[in-house]
Amino acid sequence: MTQPTAIPIYWSAFSPRLFGKRPLYVAATEKGICRITWPDETFEALQDWVTGKMPGARLEEAPEELRSRLLPIEEYLEGSRRELPVPLDLRGTPFQLAVWEALRQIPYGETRSYSDIAAAVGRPAAVRAVGTANGANPVPLLVPCHRVIGKSGSLTGFRGGLQAKELLLGLEGVHDYKRTGHARYSF
Repeated sequence: MTQPTAIPIYWSAFSPRLFGKRPLYVAATEKGICRITWPDETFEALQDWVTGKMPGARLEEAPEELRSRLLPIEEYLEGSRRELPVPLDLRGTPFQLAVWEALRQIPYGETRSYSDIAAAVGRPAAVRAVGTANGANPVPLLVPCHRVIGKSGSLTGFRGGLQAKELLLGLEGVHDYKRTGHARYSF
């Protein structure tokens, strides 16, 4: 009896100036990008995510043609790109996938409230569940969860830290929000 072949998950990294040159690790299947880490996450955290979400997969360093998928992300973080036409391979519950698709519809330089997203997915009372789905987003930047703010206009919970959210919104020219909360780390 032959063993099933492990699915390769390709990884690469880059260190954007916006985050103080700290590395972001990116993982992709043949279908598309499936994970982007935050600057405070290690390569081991990426390995743990792959093990937990894609049992039987193996991490391999990305070949050059897959590394080219990072260029639009790097250009976005440098402020020279607004669109991120990068193929994705998202895995989540039907609700999470619906929320993530709604997030992808928020235009560059605009924000929406958690209530707006709950209404957009047809579950207006599911505001907290939208926040939970945001927190589970495996590909921040590509699914722009940083564009979701509190109904009052305040910056609220963000897995990458409120300072990262503020930096990303500032990059997009958004400055009309209330500054509340705490910094997760400094750049």
